[in-house]
Amino acid sequence: MRVMGLDVGSKTVGVAISDPLGFTAQGLEIIPIDEEKGEFGFERLTELVQEYKVDTFVVGLPKNMNNTSGPRVEASQAYGNQLVERFKLPVEYQDERLTTVAAERMLIEQADISRGKRKKVIDKLAAQLILQNYLDRTF
Repeated sequence: MRVMGLDVGSKTVGVAISDPLGFTAQGLEIIPIDEEKGEFGFERLTELVQEYKVDTFVVGLPKNMNNTSGPRVEASQAYGNQLVERFKLPVEYQDERLTTVAAERMLIEQADISRGKRKKVIDKLAAQLILQNYLDRTF
């Protein structure tokens, strides 16, 4: 069983994958997308789903701090609906409040890398945190 975690933005999708037993999450990559043009990176996602034999997706749900939903929640849910249609696999949603903040803090404190380099890995790390939170809650 493999679970794929996704941090969906308007320009990128951070991707993480669980180990076969569902204990740990590892960041995989960042897929460039263009929400405005309707380009969602499904070709690359298909390759990863087949390579890792994914059976469930976890999509981060970027709720507001007061637990309300905004446009990004709707966009993430729309992406999740497209995943169900395309892959015929279950999609779970995981509250992702503060995961990007936590990811950036981790990179600043532990890796001490420049802002430009952080930007290149932050979505992948956020996807990893989203997936790990889901795994910890579920298994």
